[in-house]
Amino acid sequence: MNDILHEGGATLAYGALGIALMALGFLVVEITTPGRLGHQIWTEGNRGAALLLAVKLLGTGLIVTTAIVTSDSDLSDGLVDTAVYGLLGIALMVLAFYLLDMITPGRLGATLVDGAAVHPAGWVVAAADLAVAAIVAGAVS
Repeated sequence: MNDILHEGGATLAYGALGIALMALGFLVVEITTPGRLGHQIWTEGNRGAALLLAVKLLGTGLIVTTAIVTSDSDLSDGLVDTAVYGLLGIALMVLAFYLLDMITPGRLGATLVDGAAVHPAGWVVAAADLAVAAIVAGAVS
């Protein structure tokens, strides 16, 4: 019974940390794109904004999952490892976004959320986010 309580507590702790990191991923997309992201997705039906957010959340989830699976058996050390790798992954995805922004014409954030259709650049950003997440996940393991 004690093991179940310990494992249940660990599950809640890792789950809360993962949700917090995904919320941070949402805020990062909110900051790097013009306008109110929630309004653009849920009210305006902006597919470009939805793609950006979905990929950021998937990437963050991939990194957090890998960090949890490979984390230290000590709960507090494992939570710290997961938080650090999650934050590094988010930071690297932001870096990749800004590097793409520097080498492409116009303002990438504005281009990606301008209109209801997904701009082709959205797929490039999505691929970059997933690639960075996979690289970080691989580095964690």
